Amino acid sequence: MKFGIAGAGFSGAVLARELAEAGHSAVVYDSRDHIAGNCHTERDPDTGIMIHRYGPHIFHTGNERVWDYVNGFGTMQPYNHRVRSTVGGRVYLLPVNLLTINQLFGTTLNPAEAKEFIAEQADDSIDEPRNFEEQALKMMGRRLYEAFFEGYTRKQWGLPPTQIPASVLKRLPLRFNYDDSYFNHPYQAIPRDGYTAIVANILDHPAIEVRLSTPYTPAEHDDYDHSIWTGPLDAWFDYRHGRLGYRTLDFEEIRAEGDFQGCSVMNYGDLDVPFTRISEHKHFAPWEEHEGTVAFREFSRLAEEDDIPYYPIRLADDRTLLDQYLQAAAEEPRVTFAGRLGTYRYMDMDVTIAEALSAADQIKSAIAGGEKIPALFNN
Repeated sequence: MKFGIAGAGFSGAVLARELAEAGHSAVVYDSRDHIAGNCHTERDPDTGIMIHRYGPHIFHTGNERVWDYVNGFGTMQPYNHRVRSTVGGRVYLLPVNLLTINQLFGTTLNPAEAKEFIAEQADDSIDEPRNFEEQALKMMGRRLYEAFFEGYTRKQWGLPPTQIPASVLKRLPLRFNYDDSYFNHPYQAIPRDGYTAIVANILDHPAIEVRLSTPYTPAEHDDYDHSIWTGPLDAWFDYRHGRLGYRTLDFEEIRAEGDFQGCSVMNYGDLDVPFTRISEHKHFAPWEEHEGTVAFREFSRLAEEDDIPYYPIRLADDRTLLDQYLQAAAEEPRVTFAGRLGTYRYMDMDVTIAEALSAADQIKSAIAGGEKIPALFNN
């Protein structure tokens, strides 16, 4: 079969490669002039620093298949991500751990004492948290919540935390030891040569053609046996029901000599600071040495029509609209929707790759069995 694939990020690339190795052919389109989507990396011409062009991407996973897969296409350098937060004129460690607690409250608690102390701070009147704020108050109490989450969350999502699902906070750990590693996964790394090199290697197959600066349209769809769409779900349908909500990011570049902030990511939790964080990209490759430095302030806002979508909002109104698009997609002939945009879900890179591998397995199985290729939703 001949597949037309919209999007040259991880989802589109992995699906193209898996199908090509199964004897099919694929033409991969991307409206941008580069591959790798929002994971795109490139060397800064002045400093030689590997820049994560659309913001920091840290690869972390506990999935053995995914870990083996990415290592088959490039060298993954071990990298332990650590984040700091500036709040009220002081710097703290994140995620919230024993040092963060002792710093904020001016205490010297041990793990058992800290657990008891935070339990006393927590709001035990909240039985089942209905939103982000209630989840935080039940989990850690008001002071930790207001210091590290309330202001940052309002800036990141442009909404009061009472309008954000509780599930957003459940992803973040609360630790009662001095572990300041941001992620808990056994495999944590960044590609030595950048993510774009990994994606380029995945796409390097004689049965795969890549067409950049070329949007995938219904006209292209007619040229293929089957389409795989990893762009925004609502865009495939020309926004017939309305636009799904996304947050996007604006970046303000900082250039300096030496070391600008001493860490890869510094969050800013105070509401009167307009940006959410500063990322300094030389620290994402500690195995390299650079005299100069490049950092970026990040500003989050609601995505408009011509903006690059980053994060699906998925509030109640979006869920209603999403259901309309999911129903339409299920009825769309010869199309599979994949990836974070194609399924309107926030997914880390490892989940994106895992789902692309699973989708490829299902497509190959359907073809072999003479069955209809599924739409492959997991919402």
